[in-house]
Amino acid sequence: MDAMLAEAPAAATDSRRVKISIRGAEKRFGDMVALKGVDLDLYENSFTCLLGPSGCGKSTLLNMIAGFTQPTAGQVLVDGKAVQGPSADRGVVFQEYALFPWRTAIDNVAFGPMLKGMPKAQQREIAKRYLAMVGLAGHEGKYPGNLSGGMKQRVAIARALANDPSVLLMDEPFGALDAQTRETLQEEMLRIWEHERKTVVFVTHSISEAIFLADRIVVMATKPGAVKQVFDLDLPRPRERSESGFVRLEKEIKLLVRAEVQKLGVI
Repeated sequence: MDAMLAEAPAAATDSRRVKISIRGAEKRFGDMVALKGVDLDLYENSFTCLLGPSGCGKSTLLNMIAGFTQPTAGQVLVDGKAVQGPSADRGVVFQEYALFPWRTAIDNVAFGPMLKGMPKAQQREIAKRYLAMVGLAGHEGKYPGNLSGGMKQRVAIARALANDPSVLLMDEPFGALDAQTRETLQEEMLRIWEHERKTVVFVTHSISEAIFLADRIVVMATKPGAVKQVFDLDLPRPRERSESGFVRLEKEIKLLVRAEVQKLGVI
């Protein structure tokens, strides 16, 4: 079944609950306009991929949702409230893992519950549960230096989930991994999302990754960063990369992204 194309923002008659609402968002860094006129609705428990070349503002948009940076103009709302700064309700997973090297896997994952003042036994119970969920049962006592890149990213995902956020923000989390590990973690990420049903916003350069993971793909324009086109996907899960609908959509999106890369003058 082919993917269906939808305009952003979605029609007001849509019955799904809007979790994240972005209205007229703009971000300037001095004279540079990183984002301009972004209007977007993201729905509760949905999986959205922000897709586009480097310099299109994907990470800037994610950071505004996270509360790490404020829009120069416009609004970013989560659950109808303006984002004023970071919150435990919005978990973030970075490409760089960002683990504490002096803490074991279980102590890294237990860090959020510890900050909440939970009893030690409860901290460890939560950490063990999420490490098992990401496939790391039996590795709780290992330090990051003794873990592979894929295992470190699993710990980072478990640590974000241990805070029980309603929104999970992921900035190129699998970008530094080899192809086989990346595909394995994509499958794991879908399994976790289907179990936890968080609202996921996932930044990627990979068209194939976006189609494999997302309910909705937001293709970003460049110069300045903006929403170019939004795809709501109706491809059945689990998705096969060789399936005809997947391949056709990949070709269509590739043309859109290539046009934006050419605007940057890098090819």
